[in-house]
Amino acid sequence: MRIQLPIVSVNNDSHHGGRAALTCRFRCGDACFHEVPNTTTNPYVGDVIADALSRRTVMRAAAVVTAATAVGASATVAAPKASAAESAAATAATSTRHASRGARGLRFEPVAPNTADTVTVPDGYAQNVVIRWGEPILRGAPAFDPENQTAESQSKQFGYNNDFLALLPLPGERHRQVLVANHEYTDEVLMFRGYDAANPTKQQVEVAWAAHGLSAVVVEEDRRSGKLTPVPRHPLNRRVTATSEFKVTGPAAGSDLLKTSADPTGTKVLGTLNNCSGGVTPWGTTLHGEENFNQYFANATRATDKRYGIGAAATERKWERFDKRFDVAQEPNEPHRFGFVVELDPYDPTAKPRKRTALGRFKHEGATVRLTDDGRPVVYSGDDERFDYFYKFIGSKRMKKGSSRAVREHNLSLLDEGTLYVAKLTGDSPAIEIDGSGKLPADGEFDGSGEWIPLATATAKGAVSHVEGMTAEEVFVFTRLAGDKVGATKMDRPEDIEPNPHTGKVYVALTNNSNRGVGSNAKADEANPRNANKHGQILELTERWNRADSKKFAWTLFLVAGDPSDPATYFAGFPKDDVSPISCPDNVAFDSYGNLWISTDGNALGNHDGLFGVATRGDRRGELKQFLTMPNGAETCGPVIQDRRVLVAVQHPGEIDGATAEKPLSAWPDGAGKINRPAVVAVWRKDGCDIGV
Repeated sequence: MRIQLPIVSVNNDSHHGGRAALTCRFRCGDACFHEVPNTTTNPYVGDVIADALSRRTVMRAAAVVTAATAVGASATVAAPKASAAESAAATAATSTRHASRGARGLRFEPVAPNTADTVTVPDGYAQNVVIRWGEPILRGAPAFDPENQTAESQSKQFGYNNDFLALLPLPGERHRQVLVANHEYTDEVLMFRGYDAANPTKQQVEVAWAAHGLSAVVVEEDRRSGKLTPVPRHPLNRRVTATSEFKVTGPAAGSDLLKTSADPTGTKVLGTLNNCSGGVTPWGTTLHGEENFNQYFANATRATDKRYGIGAAATERKWERFDKRFDVAQEPNEPHRFGFVVELDPYDPTAKPRKRTALGRFKHEGATVRLTDDGRPVVYSGDDERFDYFYKFIGSKRMKKGSSRAVREHNLSLLDEGTLYVAKLTGDSPAIEIDGSGKLPADGEFDGSGEWIPLATATAKGAVSHVEGMTAEEVFVFTRLAGDKVGATKMDRPEDIEPNPHTGKVYVALTNNSNRGVGSNAKADEANPRNANKHGQILELTERWNRADSKKFAWTLFLVAGDPSDPATYFAGFPKDDVSPISCPDNVAFDSYGNLWISTDGNALGNHDGLFGVATRGDRRGELKQFLTMPNGAETCGPVIQDRRVLVAVQHPGEIDGATAEKPLSAWPDGAGKINRPAVVAVWRKDGCDIGV
């Protein structure tokens, strides 16, 4: 299966690989049109990668070329571009063999890249919209009415722009599970008719506050079809919004850096903002990363604010007009209370969510957990910013098994004590072998070693800084600055990071960084193996001795994304005429066979975003196949991969320049002329069998 694509010209300054400026406005506050926050001279991962082409891959490169030649293509020379008709014909000609072969869990006919205004799934698969923005989930919630939304109604309805998803078991209720979703941000121009960006109304702002946050809703499975439907008014259903009360825990709780006029204790925060990806803990809670929180705060002037991308002007949404806590000039510590990982207990709707300061403060894409051999939690998290870092937290307390209240309370304290680390990567090959084209050097592989540098340790008796010139409280609140000081390695927007439950290897999605080589930024020949990084890559880490608490690791580039006909791409050595094109990897997940599933954000190849599966081991390692695509303007988020079902969040459908609530540019999900509604979609096999077997 070889789907060749024309190289489409895109805006290389886009944070999202060429997506509409509308996304940049509302998602991240035009982050890529601002100065890069990290101005340190720390090594850039592209430079490290350029130094990391290990000698041992000469043999592998030769094997790849040989395999590719056997099917009529070269692994190092771009093939002639095929027309759309030729690509379609090639897909049709090979669909049967691809549906029947491949790694277990990935035996389906790949979906061809497309721009269809729908969720496209493989032949033999069906889908349903599980829940949409505005659907009632709490008692007393009214039916969705986009013309008469109020904060009260929205606070009882499913939130906007669903991102991270988790499906948790519900003991005692057959065929039911608990769905937990993040609601990252709001697209006011798509939500409200007649919206005036320069003068939003108080009602519109309050609805937006209520549309942010988290939702928990019980869903029920139709065993005959695989369809999921929400169970309204279930006792576990819950909404958490931008005005809900949170408990601050860990080493920064009570710090003077977190105290405000409304909260002189520094332990109580209203709301959570810009929750992107997340994770599920082994003790049954969910973690949610506060990412682009900077865009909600106005009138900042301090260097620490600038390092976090908080601007000196008014914000896009103008929330500071309606609540002074969003005005840094009036409440200088309020932004210090965002940018953390939030922990939610979905089985206790009365429990306050907790902001875990021991995991550090930065633009958390998410947080995923594995346990050490002796049962202590290890949490991985990326800072989604150009030239920023990724982190690991190693807890000091062991998880207890059981479901009693005492056990749950103990486990809810696990993320408050331990050590926070940042990654530093070192290459193992000469930089002279990198010419900027992406051509594999003499050893044919991008790899090297790395270490976790300690930043601070939190204990029950207090916290200790490992960073010269910074207190422990400063490390946990200004974590980016701590990473700067210890010389952490600059990365290309590290997003979701997740350990493979079968192998222990850790996968880091690096979405893109087209600013490489611009101005004073790292130059192209010292960055990634190719000159502009529009498409991103996936890094594979192997902790020393495969121990989660190791302080050393080896790393390799598992996947270098883009059109497979581009010689600068790489698919773990798998023949490139037999994979799907992929651009801008974002969220990742694993199936029960250990395959990596990748959702994309900002496809820079001219097609819609999608969900892909790729084998991580065996003789099919690197074989990547597209499973579904998104409708117009939408991003693929929050994949959940179960044996019989795949769940995805369709985020911001219709988010295209020029679109408004009055003039939607997508007909998804409810038809032409209807207001676009972000939603969750379930996909299953029509014959009732497991996915991809």
